[in-house]
Amino acid sequence: MSVFTRDSRGGLDRELCLRTISYGFLFYAYGMVITQSFNGAGDTWTPTWINVGASGCGRSRSRNQLARRAGLGPPRVPWRSRIAFSTVAVVSALLFRRGRWKLRRV
Repeated sequence: MSVFTRDSRGGLDRELCLRTISYGFLFYAYGMVITQSFNGAGDTWTPTWINVGASGCGRSRSRNQLARRAGLGPPRVPWRSRIAFSTVAVVSALLFRRGRWKLRRV
């Protein structure tokens, strides 16, 4: 991060942000695979509603509220994206295990 700034505090915040979001991509990848399995089975509405519901977790407005109103500051804001990725993965896995996708006809 020293390529972009000489400020050591800003560099640490950015490094923590990148690390937190990159750990969230593990959940994102798992959730993407499970969600696409619904599409492969012919059920297109379930992944649509999962993504609409989980995208509310990662909206920029809620990140701004976390940073300013809750007093968490810049280092904690990327956690909101990580929570959104995890929500997609967990909800997709639970709905997939429920098995209603098997009832869809293509």
